[in-house]
Amino acid sequence: MNVPSATDTSGTNPAGSTSTGATSMSKGVDYNTFLQLLIAEMKNQDPTNPTDTSQYMSQFAQLSTVEQAMQTNTKLDSLLSSQSLSQADGLIGKTVSFTDSTGATFSGKVASISINSNGSVATLQDGTKVAVGPGLTISG
Repeated sequence: MNVPSATDTSGTNPAGSTSTGATSMSKGVDYNTFLQLLIAEMKNQDPTNPTDTSQYMSQFAQLSTVEQAMQTNTKLDSLLSSQSLSQADGLIGKTVSFTDSTGATFSGKVASISINSNGSVATLQDGTKVAVGPGLTISG
C-alpha cells in the first residue's frame, strides 16, 4: 500500500482534490491529511500488538482542539479589524492635532482612514498621514 509522506513538500494532493498549495502548506497537516494518516496507521498496525484506541482518540481530540483554536483566532482577528475600522470611521470630518517627533504641532481635518498591520492611519485633507493613537487630539 502506498501511504503519502507526512513531510512531503511537493505540493501534490494525494486525494486528487484541487486546493491551493499556499493554503495547504501554510496550515501544515490539515484535518483530511490527519484522517488519511490515521486510517493508514490503523490499516498497517501489527495485528499481534495493536495500538490502543485511546491513543487514536487522544490524537483526534488534540487536532480538533487546535483546529478550533485556529478558527477562533481567525474570527477574532477579523472582528478586531472590523471594530477598528468602525471606530476609525468616526474620525472622518473631525479635526485632529498632533505633535511630531521634532516638537512641531500640526492639525487638520481627516479626509480618510486606512487600516494596516500597524493600526489605523488618518489622511488629512492636505495629504498628511497621521497614525491614530496616543498623542492624537480629536475635536469636533
